[in-house]
Amino acid sequence: MEFATLQDHALITLLLCVAAYLGGSISSAILVCRLFGLPDPRTGGSNNPGATNVLRLGGKPAAAMTLCGDVLKGVIPVLAAIHWLELPLLIAALAGWFAFIGHLFPVFFQFQGGKGVATAFGMLFALHWPTGLLTGAIWLVLFIPLRISSLASMVAFLAMPVIAAFWIPAAVWPMVLLSVVLIGRHHSNIRKLLTGEELGFRNNK
Repeated sequence: MEFATLQDHALITLLLCVAAYLGGSISSAILVCRLFGLPDPRTGGSNNPGATNVLRLGGKPAAAMTLCGDVLKGVIPVLAAIHWLELPLLIAALAGWFAFIGHLFPVFFQFQGGKGVATAFGMLFALHWPTGLLTGAIWLVLFIPLRISSLASMVAFLAMPVIAAFWIPAAVWPMVLLSVVLIGRHHSNIRKLLTGEELGFRNNK
């Protein structure tokens, strides 16, 4: 059934996924840091071009702009697929997945992207807001006491496919792929967590 869904919408799925990848390749963190005159997030702080690192490098206004840009990259292609093109949920999830991959490996910035957490959350909320809300709640429950964004993100997205399987089974396999890639993208954070070197926010601005 899933293959038939993709086959029936092959051309529009291809075009939408390419557009989503290109949109995801626009690095909000790098552009915002240039706008604010901040260090390149790929070479400062945790060396990750994402909102968390921009917060460390430049404070809340720059981080908020980065976060909004990254979230919108996940929201726009999913909403376009569902509400504008009226495509099945599976294709909308694939479009969001390609936006996520664009954020991780941006063609416009030498394929040096972020961890994709904000873009993944944008995709989730646009695709099925209860799934996004519950995943976000897990993130908050861990982040508030521990103040370690990477750990909260990995646990939340480890749980996310189980949540998706219950509420949106038609789109579950792109959700599994997203979680696997996102957690794999945090391999350096996992090493730092094991050695006690991971950056939190207790001693950072």
